[in-house]
Amino acid sequence: MFLGPVQLFCIDYYGLMTSTKRITLTTLLLAAALHSAGAATATADAVNNSTLNSALFYQLLVGELSAQNDDPGLAYSLILDAARKSNSERLYERTVELALSTRNGESALQAAHAWSRAFPKSAEANRYVIQILVGLNKLGELPDAIQRGLSATPSKERTAAIATVSRYLSRASDKPMAASVMEQGTAAELGNPVTGPAAWSAIGALRLLAGNNTGAVEAARRGNALNVKSDDLAALALALMDAKLPEGEEMIRKTLAGKPSAEIRMAYIRRLLDAQRNGEAYSQLLLLTQQSPEFLDGWIVRGSLEMQDKKTAAAEASLKHYVGLVTAKAGYDESAGTDRGLVQAYLLLSQIAEQEKRLDDARTYLDRINSSQDILRVQTLRANLLAKQGKIEDARILLRDTPELQPSDARAKLNAEVQLLRDYKLFAQAYALLNQALQNDPNDADLAYDQAMVAEKLGKTAEMEQLLRQVIAAKPDYHHAYNALGYGLADRGEKLPEARQLITKALSFAPNDPFIIDSLGWVEFRSGNLDEALRLLQGAYKTKPDAEIAAHLGEVLWAMGRKAEAQSIWNEGVGLNPDNETLIETVKRLVK
Repeated sequence: MFLGPVQLFCIDYYGLMTSTKRITLTTLLLAAALHSAGAATATADAVNNSTLNSALFYQLLVGELSAQNDDPGLAYSLILDAARKSNSERLYERTVELALSTRNGESALQAAHAWSRAFPKSAEANRYVIQILVGLNKLGELPDAIQRGLSATPSKERTAAIATVSRYLSRASDKPMAASVMEQGTAAELGNPVTGPAAWSAIGALRLLAGNNTGAVEAARRGNALNVKSDDLAALALALMDAKLPEGEEMIRKTLAGKPSAEIRMAYIRRLLDAQRNGEAYSQLLLLTQQSPEFLDGWIVRGSLEMQDKKTAAAEASLKHYVGLVTAKAGYDESAGTDRGLVQAYLLLSQIAEQEKRLDDARTYLDRINSSQDILRVQTLRANLLAKQGKIEDARILLRDTPELQPSDARAKLNAEVQLLRDYKLFAQAYALLNQALQNDPNDADLAYDQAMVAEKLGKTAEMEQLLRQVIAAKPDYHHAYNALGYGLADRGEKLPEARQLITKALSFAPNDPFIIDSLGWVEFRSGNLDEALRLLQGAYKTKPDAEIAAHLGEVLWAMGRKAEAQSIWNEGVGLNPDNETLIETVKRLVK
């Protein structure tokens, strides 16, 4: 293209512009230059004449300079006029962006409407119109815009377009109106077996956001009547489950009876896990890994659940299968950093190897983790392996030498070292370490609490009580301190009314905490209220099977003369944690 004086001037000016301004101007000029009025009839040998002439080129330049020099009104007018003259989608979009950058919603809407009229089949133009109408809370104008947009969208893309509109409407402040607008805008799709399920799913989700649970369930039913296997409706059914509506699980089970996407089955599994329905979740995981063996999440979640259920061999096999799938992927490069899922898999495999006393294997798995954000966690595990070999001082040095990449790492390193010392019953050293830290930061309630717990192990019960009362005075909502003080008093048979009061206070902050309920049960036992103690401890153990709770529950059963039941509970506790001190001491004391 021949360059006249205006263009030459622009090139000279271009050399003086910042890189950001160059990019903006270049994009605009290319968009205009490449737009061809005669593209439909041009042949390979024909000249493709651009609509960009000197006057339009200059207009665009002035418009962009105005935008860069804080005159957005002039920029908007010039570029919108240029968009109309050149019939350029890129320039229409630039005009909308200019208006939005100055928070001028009405001008943005005007430009978006102009763009949509010039290009009725432009999905991008219609997307802007809908977004801006939602932002301006002009919901009454949306049904027509939604209908126009969907009618201009190819059938194979319409389902995705419906989902996009639903996301925009979910941000509207008037949720009931948003649901109504969605229904009006998708009226033409509601009986369509292909797009209808997506439309009903969107309507149901918006009704759910509006608190219209009955309407949401009805939408799901209407959609299911069109296609019970729809993933869109499965997603709505999962949302109904989240809202504690029984119809949701009924519907999702119908979907699962077929062969839904792996993502839908995985989402259902996560709901089951959240509800602690682990047995059902595991059955679904077996189906998932059988039907979709390449679906990565299925294997790592399966391995994690198997490990939690102490199915060690199965867990190791599942996790190794996951590692194999990830590392066999094309383009996988371990040197670039370990994938987040692989980090979890290696950590679990290391834990399994450690439990089976294969310490070299455990260390090898840790060595495969290349992740800066996990370095402290990995070093802590390496320190534990050293400690298992009797190298406690080496383990402490390893922890202390771990680099601190963020401010919280110093405290995390201290906590790791203290826990290491407590695990190996080096309470005096843990006490000295915490005492020094507390001198440096005497107002740290967490340090004081930890110091109290170690003081108890050293038999310094008066100091423990003093520290916990200081924590409660400094942080009246520190429920762990109330619980620890109350349990300590009850365990020694001292000040039982105060112990009950303290633990009840802790429960007011964490009413469903099984360990605090265990403490309350222990107070009742020490107070001679065996029936109430049994009720509380059975509830706590059901919520959280734990060796310490098992020790207490077994002792209550033993005191009630139900010795066979006590022995059974203790045996379960040994299976959960054979090294639990409370359980070991209880059985040794009572079983002669």
